[in-house]
Amino acid sequence: MSIEDNKSIVRRFFEVGPSKGDMNAANELLAPGFALHVPLPCSPGVQGIDEVIFACRAAFEDLQVTVEDMVAENDRVAARFTARGIHKGPFMGLPPTGKPIVMTGMEIFRLEDGKIAELWGEANLIGLMQQLGILPPMGQ
Repeated sequence: MSIEDNKSIVRRFFEVGPSKGDMNAANELLAPGFALHVPLPCSPGVQGIDEVIFACRAAFEDLQVTVEDMVAENDRVAARFTARGIHKGPFMGLPPTGKPIVMTGMEIFRLEDGKIAELWGEANLIGLMQQLGILPPMGQ
């Protein structure tokens, strides 16, 4: 597959998974043996990505994830994203606050035979906790 094909697969994953919550469509983009590497308590593989996306969509009403930048080389695609929503459900043990959130993050995908084989993800959870009033703003 070409680099542009790989980028299209990753963009589609963001559109159907995090933004729409269509995990059947998102899971069709994942390779057998998919590996997930994120700093969150979740199961490995496909079950883990389903858990992460379900938890985020349950916690943040009207969740929309926008891919801001994407770069690719060989079998890797890196994406910088922004997630927006309203904190309407429990998240990581925190009760809902009703506050709007804007969270940024980055993910690196490894593709194999037109499918996502691995995903490494990091998000600005400190910034999220500050927006929810759990942590004070930096410098205070």
